[in-house]
Amino acid sequence: MRLLEDLKTKCRCYYGEVTPKGLLKVALSDGTSANVLYRVAQKLREVHLGPAAVVCSEFSKLKNGCLIGRNAEFGEGFVLMHPHGVIINSGVRGGRNVVVESGVVIGAARNGLPVQVPTLGDDVFIGAGAKILGPVKVGNNVRIGANAVVVKDVPDGATVVGIPARVL
Repeated sequence: MRLLEDLKTKCRCYYGEVTPKGLLKVALSDGTSANVLYRVAQKLREVHLGPAAVVCSEFSKLKNGCLIGRNAEFGEGFVLMHPHGVIINSGVRGGRNVVVESGVVIGAARNGLPVQVPTLGDDVFIGAGAKILGPVKVGNNVRIGANAVVVKDVPDGATVVGIPARVL
């Protein structure tokens, strides 16, 4: 189940390992309800209960201050550390173990039609306030620094910082 893997990844982020006590703490921590509501909305959409999925998304927006487009897809291990101010476009695709801090925007660029959105690889950390905009591809094992603005592809294993983001 993807939600359990999300919680395990968050537990590893906080405590370095997965323990029953750690999982309980994580389940009660900031942002977990946003993860739960995102995964519930995904499942409702999969079983053709779109209106219920919309209600879940809207409730998460009100409760958590976070907007994740209904069609955004992330692999297992998706973590919203602190969901406030997070906005993720509906077309975004992310791999496994994507960790998102507060105030992150992963969005589209309208350089004509169709709208172009980012694609994220596996094992990606996105620091607070970072923006990833347009048809960029973020590789595997990437760290995006706080407040970085990513508008170009990021290679595997890179750490990027700055405005516009550049590889360290």
